[in-house]
Amino acid sequence: MRYVGLDFHTRQSTFCVLDENGKKLGSRTVRGHWPKVINELAKVKRPFSICFEASTGYGHLYERLKTVAQNVKVAHPGHLFWIYRTVRKNDPIDAEKLAKMLLLEMVPGVWVPSEKTRAWRGMIEFRSKTLQERTRVKNEIRALLRSKGIIVPMPLWTKKGMNWLKGVTITNDLDALRRDMLIEQIESLNNRLKRVEKELNKKGQEHPGVGLLMTIPGVGIRTGEAVTAYIDDPFRFSRNKAIGSYFGIVPCQDASAAMNRLGHITQQGPATVRRLIVEATWQGIRRSPEIRSYFERVKDGDRDRRKIAIVATAHYLLRVMLAMLRTGEMWRYCAA
Repeated sequence: MRYVGLDFHTRQSTFCVLDENGKKLGSRTVRGHWPKVINELAKVKRPFSICFEASTGYGHLYERLKTVAQNVKVAHPGHLFWIYRTVRKNDPIDAEKLAKMLLLEMVPGVWVPSEKTRAWRGMIEFRSKTLQERTRVKNEIRALLRSKGIIVPMPLWTKKGMNWLKGVTITNDLDALRRDMLIEQIESLNNRLKRVEKELNKKGQEHPGVGLLMTIPGVGIRTGEAVTAYIDDPFRFSRNKAIGSYFGIVPCQDASAAMNRLGHITQQGPATVRRLIVEATWQGIRRSPEIRSYFERVKDGDRDRRKIAIVATAHYLLRVMLAMLRTGEMWRYCAA
């Protein structure tokens, strides 16, 4: 068995080959796109394992490398301290270090979802970015109206409100043109969201896990689909509590001997899911006495612990969601 470390880029990639004893057999830099790199790797004596660092397009590269390598490992870029904490760093050195980590079975691996799941996640993130863009445009419209001293007499984003906005008198021609273009942006973004959500609804209805999670009070289709898409295979987690670390909703920790300091949440993993799960948690607190009792128990009557309590409750719901996806059971409250 040979071990290959690959430091890949769009136009240039470097790979290093080690034998089973860790002896370096060679290193090569390939100038060109990924198909050329795959062709050069196919010339390496088989069988061999290969390791590379996750970045944009890692899923496609993973599938291409599986056609030539016996085993493919994708390394988590945030955990490659051996590579980044060094005084000398270049592509050949990085490739050799990846090969050594693969040989020593020390690769901090990441989960590689299927192409369909990657597309599903991409559409979820696209919707989130579209919503952020629409919010930015709405804020710009509000700022324009305030700068003109115009008071809005009704909800602005309803059909009636938008008709009023189109007809409101703005004396300055440049500001009126900016108003018109912002309205066009809002209408375009609304149409885009309708198309995106139509496809996401279709996908969510086809996946049984989404409907299962929607039995939890406060969890809608947007939260259900995001959690389901990013969990993907619920059996890949060794234990339920690991889900909190995956979504970055556990506190940072600095412990040594008797000292144990807990800080802000790590915020690792997809921010879209964290935002949605916290919103769903607030809804669950309002709608479910059981979820509210868990929140109040953590809060312990102290208003300063509200943020701690909402994060703890969100973490609890994520653990419940993972258990539900594993067992196929619907929501039922169990005191934690």
